[in-house]
Formats: sequence, C-alpha cells, structure tokens
Amino acid sequence: MRTTDTPPALREDSSRPPNPLFRNLTAKLASLPMVLTALVVFVGCTGWTIVHSFTGSKLLPKLKWVGFDQYEKLWNTRRWLVSIENLALYGIFSLCFTLVIGFTLAALLDRKIRFEAAFRTIFLYPFALSFIVTGLVWQWILNPDLGIQSVVRSMGFTSFEFDPLYNASIVIYGLLIAGLWQGTGFVMVIMLAGLRGIDEDVWKAARVDGIPVWKTYVRVIIPMMRPVFITALVVITSGIIKVYDLVVAMTAGGPGIASEVPAKYVYDRMFSSQNLGQGFAASTMMLLAVVVVLIPWAYLEFGGKKHD
Repeated sequence: MRTTDTPPALREDSSRPPNPLFRNLTAKLASLPMVLTALVVFVGCTGWTIVHSFTGSKLLPKLKWVGFDQYEKLWNTRRWLVSIENLALYGIFSLCFTLVIGFTLAALLDRKIRFEAAFRTIFLYPFALSFIVTGLVWQWILNPDLGIQSVVRSMGFTSFEFDPLYNASIVIYGLLIAGLWQGTGFVMVIMLAGLRGIDEDVWKAARVDGIPVWKTYVRVIIPMMRPVFITALVVITSGIIKVYDLVVAMTAGGPGIASEVPAKYVYDRMFSSQNLGQGFAASTMMLLAVVVVLIPWAYLEFGGKKHD
C-alpha cells in the first residue's frame, strides 16, 4: 500500500507555536465586558471631565470654551489654596506616621508574641469601619464637653485644654489622629505579610554574626521589603489625596475653612455652588496628583525590573 508523506510546508506549520493572540481565548472573552466597562466608564468619564474643565459649565455641562480660565480662577481662590496646604500637611504627617507605626506594629507581631491573632484583629478592626463612622467617633472623643478634655478635667486638672476640632490652627492634627487610627492597621497587615515573606535563614545568619535586631531591620530587612513599602506608599498616598468623608464627619471643613480639603472643594463647587466647570478643573488637578504618584510607582515596579 502506497503512503504519501506530509508536505514539508504543512510540517513546518504544525510545528509553529500558536498565535499569542488566541491563547486563553475563553478567559479573554470572559474579561472583555469588564475591560469595555473600564474603558467607557473610567477612561471615558475621565476624558469627559478633563474636556469640560475648559468650559464655562455651571448647572449643566455645556461646551462653552473658556480656555484655562477655570484653572486660573482655581489657583486664585483662597479656599482652594487652603485646601492644598491642609492636604500637604495632612499628607506628610499621615504618610510618615502611618509607615513608621504600621511597620513597628508589624515588627512586634512578627516576633511570634502571644495572642498575636487577637492583636491583629484589634489593630485591623478600625479599617473595617467607614470614614464617616470613624469621624463621628473621634468627633465625640475630641469634643471638649464630652471627650478627653472633659474626662481629664473631671479628674481635677481643671486647666487642661484639648479641643483640636475647635481650634483653627491645630484642627488638621485632630483629623490626623482619626486618620492614623483607621489606616495604620491596614499598613501593619501589608508590612506583616512582607516580613513573613523574609527567609528565616536571613535572621539565623544575622544572629550568628552577632548583628543586633534593630540593625538587621535597618540594613537588611527594610531594603529587602522595598516593593512592600512602595505598595504601601501608593495605597496611603491615594487615600490621602481623596480624603473627604473624615473631614465632613468631623469638622465639615471648619472652623471657617481651616480644615478644607480638595475633595470637599470639588463636591461643594459641583453640587452646592452649581459650578461644574470649576469642580471639573479641581478634580482634574486631583487626577494630576494621582498620576504623579502612579508614574514613579509603575516605573519602580516594572521599569526597574527590566533594567535589573
């Protein structure tokens, strides 16, 4: 019986790897609705907001071009400038204290202490609460007639004063206390996960060499946890830029405009003042701040690996 060999061209086609475009085709088709939603809702709405920030929209959006007038008015408005100053002050202190306290708590829990699960739950519990609930709780705690000041004065210290929410010069620090109480536990969990990923042989080698624990953390452990710190930094910074609920629940931007923040400025301009163009311009500036944070993170996470 005569057999025919497969032509060489067909043999070469069968040996070629499949087109990467058709790999995991089912998974790609399943994710297509989410990708389209992200493109239409997030990217589309972001572009729509940026376009209308160059218009004179008031109650309703309309394409009445005014160029950079909205941005010029924005940066000449004292309320916006105060909100930027407050955000910078709140952000710097929140970023530093959250990272330091979160890492310290994680390092203590990583020492295999007793009741570790209970402590983890206690520290992480505030993160499960909304900012509105956190704000109301700390509004009561910092209230001079109900909270810390009242309790201390009832103990005989009648000259004691602690009312940050009613003092324009220190109100931002009252907000900072509440923000740290809620956010530190989440950063602690991120850091603890990073510490648990460190090989035990590193600690054994440090003990054999007689290196103190604190020096091991500073010179060995923390450099090894660079990706964890970058992730925590991005998460904290994103939360700082969009802080709104906490301010509304605790001070509503007062006293006066002493605790104003950009997110509240955007909300008030768009819905209270019915000035959509100004609100769009302010929200675009907030978007720019997020992009400034995300680009270095993306470079360090992806571009740095390619260089390495």
